Amino acid sequence: MPQTAAHKTVAWPLAQVYAALVVFASLFPFTGWRAQGIDPWVFLFARLPPPYWTGFDVTINVVGYAPLGFLLALALLRTGWPHSALALATLGGTLLSLLMEFLQIYLPQRVPSNLDWLLNSGGTLLGALLATLLERLGAIDRWSRFRARWFVPDAHGALVLLALWPWALLFPAAEPFGLGQVLERLEIALEQLLEDSAFLDWLPEGLELLEPLSPASELLCVALGLLVPCLLAYGIMPHKGRRAALAFLGTVIGVGVTALSAALSYGPAHAWEWLNPPVVAGIWVGVALAALLLWLPLRACAVVLMLVLTLHLSLLNNAPTSAYFAQTLQAWEQGRFIRFFGIGQWLGWLWPYATLVYVVLQAARKDSNS
Repeated sequence: MPQTAAHKTVAWPLAQVYAALVVFASLFPFTGWRAQGIDPWVFLFARLPPPYWTGFDVTINVVGYAPLGFLLALALLRTGWPHSALALATLGGTLLSLLMEFLQIYLPQRVPSNLDWLLNSGGTLLGALLATLLERLGAIDRWSRFRARWFVPDAHGALVLLALWPWALLFPAAEPFGLGQVLERLEIALEQLLEDSAFLDWLPEGLELLEPLSPASELLCVALGLLVPCLLAYGIMPHKGRRAALAFLGTVIGVGVTALSAALSYGPAHAWEWLNPPVVAGIWVGVALAALLLWLPLRACAVVLMLVLTLHLSLLNNAPTSAYFAQTLQAWEQGRFIRFFGIGQWLGWLWPYATLVYVVLQAARKDSNS
């Protein structure tokens, strides 16, 4: 029997979130389900290697499942399964990949492959091996001590959200750091759903009323988008110097991931074209605001974060996306990035709302305990 866990770990919620995102990425676009009269396990007996495969496919199948194996093994290691963590983590990732390949035979845009399954399983094993190696070298214990020094004891939820923020930025956004812009696509989806029905006239004519962001509004939107993860971190870090270090690191990561997203979307030559004057000014304003709020008490951080998130989402969702941006999304949806689309899209849509829910729940829990 495993021992009772001596402490909590963020690895479990991260593993659960990552597994859900793997499902999204594997089954996107979730439309056109059909039975072909073929056994779902027929791909297992296809010849290896398959006739059509690329180095990109091999890399993404291994790299895509390695974090899952790492997180599953780490969670098992930290909660009392030291001797079976490697085997159980690898088995978990292998079975999840097998299930995804089974289901893909019913999707017209996806092709199940025994090579994908083997590569996914290998990626899971590599990730689990890395977690096991780090545990034996004592790196995980050092991280636990580091976390205890830097963060408050109940920081697990915020740490999960902070770890997911760079991944949410990887999906192209209409505005830099503009996560959560869902109103326009939601209204379009509702119009398509209610087409040729009497309920279509019930929808408000909101899309026609949306106006592009002015340079000043774009500056403010960028500044607030950069300030959100800083305030989230401040709410679990009492030490002012450590807050400053994490805010600086978060800014560097945010700018770097946004440049990577632009390079993937428009080509490496255009990696920095999003840095127009309002965006550059917005980054500096966000950095200045983060510096001014370093001395904010923990409880006040939650209040200010709720206000910043609300204003940021209001600005974003009252502005339309450009036609050029819509073409970029089509490239992600239909091209080689289809494997990333489900992951990035849902993270980019849901991250700010999940953060808002987390902050409200934390504030309510602290009020009930006070």
